[in-house]
Amino acid sequence: MTTRGFLLGKFMPPHAGHVAHCRMAAALVDELTVMVCTLEGEPVPGALRAAWMRELLPGVNVVHHDREIPQEPEDHPDFWPIWRRAIVALHPEPIDLVVGADAYVVRLAQELGARPLVADPTRRAFPVSGSAIREDPAGHWHQIPGPVRPWYQKRVVVFGSESVGKTTLAEQLAAWLGGPVVPEYGRAYEATRGDGPWSADELIGLARRHEAHRAAIAPRAGPVLIEDTDPLMTAAWAHMLLGHPVPELEARPRADLYLLLDADVPFVQDGIRYFADGGGRRRFQALCQALLERAGARYEKISGDWDARERQARAAVERLRAEPFAGRWTLPIQLHPVLAGRP
Repeated sequence: MTTRGFLLGKFMPPHAGHVAHCRMAAALVDELTVMVCTLEGEPVPGALRAAWMRELLPGVNVVHHDREIPQEPEDHPDFWPIWRRAIVALHPEPIDLVVGADAYVVRLAQELGARPLVADPTRRAFPVSGSAIREDPAGHWHQIPGPVRPWYQKRVVVFGSESVGKTTLAEQLAAWLGGPVVPEYGRAYEATRGDGPWSADELIGLARRHEAHRAAIAPRAGPVLIEDTDPLMTAAWAHMLLGHPVPELEARPRADLYLLLDADVPFVQDGIRYFADGGGRRRFQALCQALLERAGARYEKISGDWDARERQARAAVERLRAEPFAGRWTLPIQLHPVLAGRP
């Protein structure tokens, strides 16, 4: 006979303790359902939390409940019947085991005709909570699962015209922070692209590939993610290569900080650089700064010799890192249809 388990929570955000409880429950039953309970206006979007749980728990039935119903027993005299009906609507099959870390699990199991399992109520194995992570993500970084990390990461992009040391500085900053760097996708693409004029669609495709690369790297990075250029840098290239803006590139999500490297170092031609003459380089650099300002992006200018650049960049990153997390209300990348729960 098939045994069925059930676990619910806000998962705002999911953390290591949530994942452990769910995996423990899955090991005790044949089928596990996890219900992600969300309300409109909460600091982390409900659809995103449900997507995270689906990614973290392959093989588990993750359902999303987003109706406005009482949140505490004192909120409504029919609190338990209301919740029982909500659960049965999403899980009509009989439930054998209800799992959770709080005492309410006993009453919930009673309402559903199931056995309760209160797991680690003192949170000794995973001393963390969703509220603690929301208040100080960096301080609890090791408790944040990989798929959740991009929501709380502060992105720093190294920006500027050609041959100003973007790649070198990005690698130095990533090594200092002890994490990976998101490399510039455009240079790898350019090396095998061949001849012919550029198009807006080609540049948009390049930016999307950069974002996909970032999405693959970010879950393994720390609280600050270093990127060697980003789609806004591709937007600057669009101006230079096409002679006109590409609005889709300029509309993509901004990083938390841009480090604008000054063109005050010697130009080095490596065979695939375009604007070697002084006038073209100066125009490109002025365009980069104007684009940052028009986009309302936060940036700091970095200049001087290589050592001075690294010192200034580290100081800028330190200032950003010291700032409290202020909340994020836009998705860092568009959800893949599978993660978003769509076929």
